[in-house]
Amino acid sequence: MSGGRGWIRLIPIAVLVTALLAGVVTWAQSGSIQRNLTADAQAALAAAGLPSGQISFDGRDATLSGFPPDKALRALEVVQNVDGVRAAQVSGDVIPVAPSPSPSPSPTTTPTTSSPPPPTTTTAAPPPTDKAGVQAEIDRMLAEAPITFVPDTARLTPEGEQAARDVGIALAKSPAAFRYRVTGHVARGPGGEGAALKLSRDRARAVARILTSNGLTAGRVTSRGLGDTRPATGGEDRRVEITVV
Repeated sequence: MSGGRGWIRLIPIAVLVTALLAGVVTWAQSGSIQRNLTADAQAALAAAGLPSGQISFDGRDATLSGFPPDKALRALEVVQNVDGVRAAQVSGDVIPVAPSPSPSPSPTTTPTTSSPPPPTTTTAAPPPTDKAGVQAEIDRMLAEAPITFVPDTARLTPEGEQAARDVGIALAKSPAAFRYRVTGHVARGPGGEGAALKLSRDRARAVARILTSNGLTAGRVTSRGLGDTRPATGGEDRRVEITVV
């Protein structure tokens, strides 16, 4: 009987040892992933001529720091394109890329009249400052000019790039406390779930980069891809959604 009771007392010890071993293995794997991603990101930055600055990982999420403000957005773009990186952000100041100025219209000659016409004044509606109003403005802009891509790639069409740039400029005027999530969706295709997930994630990142290049700081924008898991209801499966969070 005493031998049986002694064997029973060993069970909690065996369970504890198993749990500790599992924790050590998980910790080691996590550290290995972060080390590999750090090495890959540093190599990509060096190849792009951006060796200065630091990069750290929390799991698959990267944080960049110490880059010159005029190089930070380029460094962010390089790291976001490293395979395995889920999200990236810049800690510190960045200098946004100014949109290309539109050509000024050529002056027109108006005929001289004895009395000039009375001046007309137009007052533009102020941009919305509440969450619902900003979301409604985003939805209106994307309905009028959807963000489109070259088929089966994460490369935006000229019209899609302009649409994303217009949204970025508009959102830069929104309250600084607002954050935005870019979500990519694709239609079901022959490449399977993995290919759909990667394409949707790459498309969301491409749009997020344009938003942060036109006035929004990198810390206010996150991106994710959902592949073909959420088909549209009466709409287009191939789409990018921008949500106030």
